[in-house]
Amino acid sequence: MLNVGILGAGGIAALSHLPEIAQVEGMRVTHICGRTESRLRLLCERFDVPRYSTNWSDLLNDEALGAVIVALPHPLHAEAGLAALGRGLHLFMQKPLCTTLDEADQLVAASEARPDLVVYCRPSFDAVVYEMRRQLLAGAVGKASGAFARHSHGGPEVYYAEVTDSFEEPRVENDFWFFDAETAGGGALIDMGVYSIANIVALLGKVDFVTARMRTVAKPTAMEDTATLILEMANGALATAETGWCDPARSSYLRAHGTAGKLIKRNDDSIDYIRPSSFEREWAEPIVERISLAPAANQHEEWLQCIKSGQQPEISNLWMARHVTEIMLAAVASNESGSRVAINTEPSVSQSLG
Repeated sequence: MLNVGILGAGGIAALSHLPEIAQVEGMRVTHICGRTESRLRLLCERFDVPRYSTNWSDLLNDEALGAVIVALPHPLHAEAGLAALGRGLHLFMQKPLCTTLDEADQLVAASEARPDLVVYCRPSFDAVVYEMRRQLLAGAVGKASGAFARHSHGGPEVYYAEVTDSFEEPRVENDFWFFDAETAGGGALIDMGVYSIANIVALLGKVDFVTARMRTVAKPTAMEDTATLILEMANGALATAETGWCDPARSSYLRAHGTAGKLIKRNDDSIDYIRPSSFEREWAEPIVERISLAPAANQHEEWLQCIKSGQQPEISNLWMARHVTEIMLAAVASNESGSRVAINTEPSVSQSLG
């Protein structure tokens, strides 16, 4: 049995980590740490967690733990992740990995110094993304020419309404750290754009250059609430990643195009594989094949499988997360300068652990 501690007792712990881990055989949460005792007590009662604390050292010094999940506000991710690796604990990093490339490099260095520890980094990827990746690598669409991904929702206030309701707390209007440019570490791009960027990298690999434009359309913040990125891929393809906090109808789109066809992610855990019936008649009816898939293991089960097998995650790994972090930071620089910005990291990892 793998005993897991969670750093952070907010919405992501309550709505994602704790209920998902409760469904994973061989893993249990035995310690949770946060600032608010009423939330800690409620989560312990709701999910049968035997211990809680209000400071990191108590959790990190808990000798019964084998792994830690970092579910803190964005600017605290790197410090907590480094501390967990320093204690010899397997690590699950909530997205975004961190808010500076220096922090990302420190995390990579710490992980490479402890190759026996598995580091799982959000975003996780569903069965559709894995199958689209497999199809692309097998040449199903020919030479990849482009991709499009969008991930957006109605903003932090929508998320916080659900969180406060889950904790049975009164709602507080306009008191969201997400909107504070001094402490949040970034706006909609690092909060939601991380998903669309990561999906494109999962499908097409390394990004060489990024050009980005960002705007504040409606939210009470000095940071962006809407962003569009053009990604120049190392394989020659061009991809577009969109995100935002001004989309209460929610969007989650993913498609990839190539010289022999295209793949489109549907909303029912399936893929449309579309290819031409003729390469000489523009209006010929295309061939459409529906690829249906069983759901993938949830993110915590995948993490546990990696720990048991001694393998870093295939794509939800630290090197991928560092690459995505550099892309997001380069996008901010591109928006400020009005120019394309080069990307230097690689989204790759040696799969064999020591």
